[in-house]
Amino acid sequence: MAFVAGIRVKELSDSKAITTIKFGWLTQNPFRSMYFACQAMAAEMSTGILVMNAINNSSSAISMLIIKNKANYFKKAVGKITFICADGELVSELIIKAKQSDEGVITDMKSIGIDESGDTVAEFIFTWSLKRKLK
Repeated sequence: MAFVAGIRVKELSDSKAITTIKFGWLTQNPFRSMYFACQAMAAEMSTGILVMNAINNSSSAISMLIIKNKANYFKKAVGKITFICADGELVSELIIKAKQSDEGVITDMKSIGIDESGDTVAEFIFTWSLKRKLK
């Protein structure tokens, strides 16, 4: 669905991830702004891809799951919206904790949605749970 909605990963490093989504026929709501679920997909991808990257770099068997999310909307989302998550260091620390524990570990990750004018349109917080896969 993310591909169909036009979500793209623009940048991925160990420290941050950037995704984009454009307002259009597939992503609009009846109020002529971007549907909240489309924004949520792009925001979640910016956090999730950081987690996936860290797990891959750790060479460990770790499962990941969103257990909670929260969103705040500040401005009508139209045009191209860029979601930035800069919680890479936080995820790296969480991976270390997950590798050392038989229990799940959790953290909140933030993704900020910015429009083409540089204004913040939304802020998402996803609570991720990571757990070492037991053999």
